[in-house]
Amino acid sequence: MRYPNVKALEQHVLRSIQRSRIVSAGDRVGVAVSGGADSVALLMLMSALRERIGITLKIVHLNHGLRGAESDADANFVKELARKQELEFIVEREDVAMEARAHKWNLEDAGRRCRHAFFERLVAAGIVDKIAVAHTADDQAETMLAHLLRGTGVTGLAGIYPRAGAVVRPLLAERRAVLREYLRSIGQEWREDATNADTGRLRARIRQKLLPLIEKDFTPKATERLARLASLAQEDTAFWNALVEDRYRTLTYTGEEATRIHTRDLLAPLALGPGGTQAAPTMDSTMQALTERMVRRLYEGAHGSRAGLASAHVKQVIRLARDSSSGSRLDLPGGILVERDFDTLLFHYKRKSKAHESRHSLGAYRYLVELPTSEPVVWVVPELKRQFRLKVIDWSSPRRDTEMDNFTLDADRLRGPLVFRNWRPGDAYKPKGRTGTKKLKEMFLSARVPKAQRTVWPVLESKGRIAWVLGMLPAEEFCARENTRAGLVIEEDRVSGS
Repeated sequence: MRYPNVKALEQHVLRSIQRSRIVSAGDRVGVAVSGGADSVALLMLMSALRERIGITLKIVHLNHGLRGAESDADANFVKELARKQELEFIVEREDVAMEARAHKWNLEDAGRRCRHAFFERLVAAGIVDKIAVAHTADDQAETMLAHLLRGTGVTGLAGIYPRAGAVVRPLLAERRAVLREYLRSIGQEWREDATNADTGRLRARIRQKLLPLIEKDFTPKATERLARLASLAQEDTAFWNALVEDRYRTLTYTGEEATRIHTRDLLAPLALGPGGTQAAPTMDSTMQALTERMVRRLYEGAHGSRAGLASAHVKQVIRLARDSSSGSRLDLPGGILVERDFDTLLFHYKRKSKAHESRHSLGAYRYLVELPTSEPVVWVVPELKRQFRLKVIDWSSPRRDTEMDNFTLDADRLRGPLVFRNWRPGDAYKPKGRTGTKKLKEMFLSARVPKAQRTVWPVLESKGRIAWVLGMLPAEEFCARENTRAGLVIEEDRVSGS
């Protein structure tokens, strides 16, 4: 797009800012100026518009030191710009090459990371509210082509956003050539960075060779059309993000150790059947896109970001939910472990899992409990954040609760002191109504007790023999029967405040 005069360009930038609402009246905006044409044009345009928008400006500059005396000359050039514009100048120096070596980053990536860290420090310190950077429509087109060449999905087609956190981009709708014409028309100089022409970098090759070729031999509107596609992809991405976040909040449960989701809910996150129900946990083309996004959101919830998660990892998680058996597990990048526990998937850090197991092994408990007489006996088990109550009831009276019959012990058959402890490997007893002894481990599987909870599962012993297990039928030899005089029941409550 060409503008008939300077005022027309300023008006177009103003409308872009107002439409996207990337800055508001009262904002303190730090304009990131490197000394190049795009950033100098950004400064001059923002300076011309600041009173109409109602903002205050500061100039921020990071001297990366990569070009020696040239980098210092860039910093001095920007400092002089700040003096002429009567704006505060904030500059920091960073040894980007050293950071790249220390973290094994390439120089381009190291420079980007150092710049963003600089911006974050300024915002965190309250020096500025926003940072304006000079990405243009050309940068948008180059970014999208780079994503396409490297391989991308719809999210990658969204390219560069007008706002990302505190970083805003007022010039995304403007062409680089137009900004240079603008600077010439107002008599403003800028500095050229020779490294931008280094075609050893993919972005430079796209800028210098590929995009000009497309515009020359295919369509001169390639940049504008790529920018339009990015805008449409951003709208679609915003919809998907809202939908995924709603499903994530609705279908997952995050505890101290892990985020959980039922396999059915992961494979069929939306109820699309008659009456709003979906009978089977199948994943067709309707669900594929949402399920894959749900996997990425679950990973982000456990890891803190989606960095490192590839499409192959997403497919592995889906296979775990669809085809695997309980106890199967999958290692993902960043130390994330996904485990299947019956019909549930758990996402958590491997180190958390180890700490969890360690705490359970170290958190073994054993409490001596007296048989109650007239008053119930209450004791707290901190390891479970639970309290338990033993109370004696008159078993000779009419009983209305038949469910209680199955879980009531014969107080006269118990011998104190009783021992209340956690499950141990090898624990076994004969449950009420069963023909033989059963291992508690097998009973856990039948009752679908989550694996992470088994090692602290409560057991009550009477003279070394198991009499009661939480949620299971009591031992045949200790359960109440017709000639029982005094029954004993065990009640469980959450400790207040836990």
